[in-house]
Amino acid sequence: MIEYVSKMALPVGEEFHIMKNRLTPDMLTGKEKRISIVTGTHGDELEGQYVCYELLRRIKENQKHLTGIVDVYPALNPLGVDTINRGMPLFDLDMNRIFPGDANGTMAETVAADIIDDLKGSDLCIDIHASNIFLKEISQIRINEISKEKLVPLAKRLNIDYIWVHSTATVLESTLAYSLNDIGTPTLVVEMGVGMRITKEYGNQLVDGIFVAMKDLGIWDGEVIEPKEPIISKDGNVHFLNAAVSGIFVTKASHCKELQKGEHIGNIVNPLTGMVLQKIYSPCNGLLFTLREYPVVNEGALVGRILERKV
Repeated sequence: MIEYVSKMALPVGEEFHIMKNRLTPDMLTGKEKRISIVTGTHGDELEGQYVCYELLRRIKENQKHLTGIVDVYPALNPLGVDTINRGMPLFDLDMNRIFPGDANGTMAETVAADIIDDLKGSDLCIDIHASNIFLKEISQIRINEISKEKLVPLAKRLNIDYIWVHSTATVLESTLAYSLNDIGTPTLVVEMGVGMRITKEYGNQLVDGIFVAMKDLGIWDGEVIEPKEPIISKDGNVHFLNAAVSGIFVTKASHCKELQKGEHIGNIVNPLTGMVLQKIYSPCNGLLFTLREYPVVNEGALVGRILERKV
């Protein structure tokens, strides 16, 4: 059933609205568990759009196995999705920096408050993001240290490749995930793929994991996969590779590849002179889990991240 989460008037007779699709068992008891799938907070991150479609498609084809409530929110920032804009176009702001919002505040703050009010009480919320247009990421869940005891066991069931536990210093208290976790609604942040694109491989992998989580919660009684065992690390295990010069980044290594220390990752070149300006090598043995997708780089730009692995 399609429901409104937030709705208000816009100029020129238009209307802003956020919608969700709620799927329920044929017979409700009032004691059902609920899972919420959220995406589209940033309008240029489209990986979650496929996840929403595929999840709904599979459930509808096997409705008899649904024993709980599934809420799917494909676009928390519909104006951003429509205009391929990371933020909310009318307000020039990042929507994921205004939670938990304010019911008596500006339009953006009111919308954020409506979203929190609708999501609170979920037994699990999965907040799906993609990388930006510049970088490609493996499927991963990012968790802050203050929530790790509660969230890591849940994250391990989602069939993703990597769980990155961040230090408390990196936590942004104005994000959707932080705000929901703060009020007791367990929320996992998934990041995968690349901006403005859909990577079906990652999407299908995550959907398989969502069904595992649904079965764990008693929302699904059909068959599910055995989820893969993810890599788990903290900030200290991650090496950041940044450009020392401006130019065009030409990769030599493949994304999601296990590298040896000193292995050649790529070059930054000058297309005017035909010169190599910088050669980039792996500082350690490890997994190249982030790799530059957009070739133009400025000095200081991120070209990759490596998760150090012991030999």
